[in-house]
Amino acid sequence: MIWDIAVNDFKARFSNSVFGAFWAFVQPLVSILVYWFVFEVGFKNPPVDNVPFILWFTPAYISWIYFSETVIYSSACLAEYSYLVKKMNFRTSVLPVVKVLSGLFLHLFFLVFLFLMNILYGNPVRLIWLQSLYYMFAMCVLTLGLGFLTSSITLFFRDMTQIVQVVLQVGFWLTPIFYSEDNIPRALMMILKLNPMFYITRGYRDSFIYGVPFYQRIGTSLYFWIVTGIIFLAGALMFRKMRPHFADVI
Repeated sequence: MIWDIAVNDFKARFSNSVFGAFWAFVQPLVSILVYWFVFEVGFKNPPVDNVPFILWFTPAYISWIYFSETVIYSSACLAEYSYLVKKMNFRTSVLPVVKVLSGLFLHLFFLVFLFLMNILYGNPVRLIWLQSLYYMFAMCVLTLGLGFLTSSITLFFRDMTQIVQVVLQVGFWLTPIFYSEDNIPRALMMILKLNPMFYITRGYRDSFIYGVPFYQRIGTSLYFWIVTGIIFLAGALMFRKMRPHFADVI
């Protein structure tokens, strides 16, 4: 059931357009091409750690795109599927899961795209690229916890969706996507590391660029999973507490 709803959810995002789900793939691809043209062709950005800028930038960018879009869609999922929420025998807890799974279709495509980018740039295929699947799983757990939390609040406080979007806009610049960690003062870097997505974006770069195994990041891994566990538990408890009242406020 979850799989069927997730597939339909992905298709429904572009159901009113002629080319349908085609746009889901084109829009991020165009964004990546624009960044490549602006920073490599236009501004002629030098390589970062001897890696072409676009190749260094893309792993962190695609992880952030999945995270931000899924959190936004999850925050409004209960209102979007109000006809299911009103059914007494339907488990509303599957709706945030549907949004996480629906977003993965596109994200997996861009992981394959990233594999091909590295090959086209002449990088040999490495087993550590598959480590990105671990970071993808970690990001899904974080996103699902936030989905439970924000979706349960949004029905009672409709401004929550806009707050989420603003926080994500700020979070984009507080996450080292466009800039290297080496350019950040140590004191500020300690603050930026508090952002759980710091761990994910760096992990994607570790997998495709630096070749650093995740078990060498013991400190940041432990911090990430503690914070993610707290967020997931808080989200699940909030969702469970609010669930009996969902149908009343839709």
